[in-house]
Amino acid sequence: MNHCLKADRRGFTLIELLVVIAIIAVLIALLLPAVQSAREAARRAQCVNNLKQLGLAMHNYESTFGVFPPGYMTDRLGLGVNGPRQPDTFDAGPGWAYGAALLSFMEQSPVAQALNFNLPCNFPANVTGVLTVISTHLCPSVSESSTVFNVLDLPGNPIARFARSHYVLNAGRDEPWSYSVLEQRPFADGPFFRNSDIRISNVTDGLSNSMFMSEHTAILSDKTWVGVVPGAVVCPRPRFAFASCDFAATLILSHSGPSADENFVIHPPNARTSHVCQVFSEHPGGANCLMGDGSVRFIKETVNQLTWAALCTIAGGEVISGDF
Repeated sequence: MNHCLKADRRGFTLIELLVVIAIIAVLIALLLPAVQSAREAARRAQCVNNLKQLGLAMHNYESTFGVFPPGYMTDRLGLGVNGPRQPDTFDAGPGWAYGAALLSFMEQSPVAQALNFNLPCNFPANVTGVLTVISTHLCPSVSESSTVFNVLDLPGNPIARFARSHYVLNAGRDEPWSYSVLEQRPFADGPFFRNSDIRISNVTDGLSNSMFMSEHTAILSDKTWVGVVPGAVVCPRPRFAFASCDFAATLILSHSGPSADENFVIHPPNARTSHVCQVFSEHPGGANCLMGDGSVRFIKETVNQLTWAALCTIAGGEVISGDF
């Protein structure tokens, strides 16, 4: 009589299955940080490229007009369609900022043609152009996903709606917008401020030692490439509610400190003071900064504070180490 041998088909035991799951979990835990690090490296590289493109546009502008673009423009007389000057800041229309001036140098001529620069930037006739999202102004490391925002006045009423930028210009150590003066040049030792017209020859510290632009994440406060609306305020998001609001100029500008209004504190990148007028990124350990020569440096949070303040001036005469 023939006997059929039946194969022994035994599955995983519960203990074996749990061991396999545990091993997979350990492998994922080991690989996940590496994957996240690689993704952040790619995002940071894109952010660096954005700043380089903006720096190239600034130099093309300077080659054309002999000066770098203004931080933002104000009618010094404050007459007609540009409206009266604000009594505290002396801001008036049209308010157009560096980003609008650079459009034609960034392959964004159609956007420039959609704007009427003879009218203030917040006028209804310009609403289509000022809501244009320009990818060069957006850092992929920023976790706040909105691309436009409402510009608010002090009571919190919307007075304009602009496209975002995750980058800000450098006004220097002090904050010139805190002075009730028409001419800000005596209070701005950086390259950009209201109605600025800085030439390369003005940057006596050297373009490679002078910071022009840096990051500012939207999780802290709103920034734009468009312009400054007189009477607007810039306030921190709820996560940074301990910080204070600031004047409309900080839609465009930042500063390093020290300044009298901030008790002579210097705030390097990502400083916990979290002012809406400081450099702040979501990259671990520091922020990308565009230097005047078009190079981009990653400035660490641990940078010497005096060195950081010196990097933010254009004619301070400071001696800066090449390693910062």
